Amino acid sequence: MKYFCNPLNLPYKYQLNSTDGKIIASREAADPSLVHYRGLYYLFPSMTAGFYTSSDMGDWEFHAFKEDMPIYDYAPDVRVIDDYLYFCASKRDKNCPYYRSQNPMQNGFEEIKGTFSFWDPHLFQDDDGKIYFYWGCSNNAPLYGVEVSPETMIPIGEAVGLISSRVEELGFERNGEDHVPAKTPEMIAASVKNMLSNFPGVTDIDQLPKAMQETLLAYAGNAPYIEGAWVTKYKGSYYLQYAFPGTQYNVYGDGVYVAEQPLGPFRLAKNNPFSYKPGGFITGAGHGSTIQDHRDEWWHISTMKISKNHPFERRLGLWKAGFDDDGELYCDQRFGDWPIGLEQEPWEKPEWFLLSYGKSVRASSGRKSEAVVDEDVCTWWSAESNQAGEWIEIDLGESYDVHAIQVNFADDQLHLPLPEGAELQGETGSKRYIDQIHQRTCWKLEGSLDGDTYFTIEDKTNALTDLPHDLIVRENGFGCRYVKLTVNALPYQQNAHVSGLRVFGSGAGNKPEPATEIKVIKESDLDLVVSWGENDATGVNILWGNAPEKLYHSYMVFGKIKQKIGALIKGEPVYLRIDTFNESGITEGQIIKVDGNETV
Repeated sequence: MKYFCNPLNLPYKYQLNSTDGKIIASREAADPSLVHYRGLYYLFPSMTAGFYTSSDMGDWEFHAFKEDMPIYDYAPDVRVIDDYLYFCASKRDKNCPYYRSQNPMQNGFEEIKGTFSFWDPHLFQDDDGKIYFYWGCSNNAPLYGVEVSPETMIPIGEAVGLISSRVEELGFERNGEDHVPAKTPEMIAASVKNMLSNFPGVTDIDQLPKAMQETLLAYAGNAPYIEGAWVTKYKGSYYLQYAFPGTQYNVYGDGVYVAEQPLGPFRLAKNNPFSYKPGGFITGAGHGSTIQDHRDEWWHISTMKISKNHPFERRLGLWKAGFDDDGELYCDQRFGDWPIGLEQEPWEKPEWFLLSYGKSVRASSGRKSEAVVDEDVCTWWSAESNQAGEWIEIDLGESYDVHAIQVNFADDQLHLPLPEGAELQGETGSKRYIDQIHQRTCWKLEGSLDGDTYFTIEDKTNALTDLPHDLIVRENGFGCRYVKLTVNALPYQQNAHVSGLRVFGSGAGNKPEPATEIKVIKESDLDLVVSWGENDATGVNILWGNAPEKLYHSYMVFGKIKQKIGALIKGEPVYLRIDTFNESGITEGQIIKVDGNETV
């Protein structure tokens, strides 16, 4: 069986962004559109200057566009319409064209003239052949939809406002890390004052028209972005999916509304957010697409965040998805950044468990060597030099049966000159240059049982590939205590930076004890804090949902005994369970019905 491990193992392109007069390079791919067309899977992410294809969603091949395409326009949408692949992307300052192709790898795309501008576009063809267009990306405007002509893509009738944010009722839509507001009242007041300086003679916001006041307050304050529409039809109902609250937060996710007509009226689905990954090695699961594969199994792909070198430093995550017996759309993200078999069913427990968390580390040089085992993509070991041969080694403490290793490289304030003749492109405020020169990431992975004699696990010393999140799988497993990574070459001859050397397999010990001393404090209609006693587990998974059999949401936690969950829906019931896990397995806890402040 083939396996993948989020973030997806792709050659993410470097973006050169101008920050404070300096060019900082970091990788980005986001807002993925995934479709199944003529026996292949086509994946179109933002800022990739092309697209990927795969026959099985396990191995991906990159294809550069054959013609001049809007590669600097965000959120490319791709859908299959009348045996064509249709493509469009975002632009606010001019009309956005559409493109279509029946063989983009060989023949490229033909252009269809656009008639209006939009951001975060999405096309959908209904069973009767009618085509609908959805768009929107704003913290003060709704998502819109309209029917369009199949021949010209010109709108038929007036656009309809579909959904807007509801932060008083939907905790998951609130801005900030763990939905804690990112801006204080003082920060908001200062921002408003600064914006008022652009209006001659205006000294108080009350002097402006009400609509202008609302716009300024939305941009200055903590209003969430509602964006990234995607529509899936299932058993006669239309599932309008959307992203919230901002791509730079760990709570970036996807919600869903349901209707009986393609333009609504839409009602909030009970299972929300349906795609949500606030914890674990890499967080975020927003702005994506939902498809059926060749076996009629459901998948959801979305955006994951790093956001250390630049707010838009992002990756892609792929999830098992589906609809339950009540028609609720869900994603399985409980162990969403561990190795997953492509043929596994949703909610299956992992085959292999995390062996490397918190283990001893030594390195050839540098700082923060412990970061490679802290399960945080936003921290990393940095070697002192860019010379070939810098290495880092994990001591697992004992010999384990190892089955998979994920090697994660990072970028650390990588300042580069803009190539000669190159220009920053794209919308104002997000201008960048996409480096399309092929890079290489080269290394060697070795193992040992005693720390003296080593054997080769994988040798990519002279690899021609550039995979910053490479996954090595050995289904049959091998005995290993020490895992050593030696770095040979990285893009731009930078120093070695490794954010995670993640080892998966199985131990011979017992599963952990269940969580004890559990306390749940309901802070508000939208927030709860859950805590538990000290234990010997590697980590815990907090699961919750609106029914005991629908614990679809999860928050993976390491090194803590307390966690706030701010993704509740006002008035909806909450059931919660804490599962513990270690190198040998998972121990499920008991389900708690949260009525108020609970102690178990």
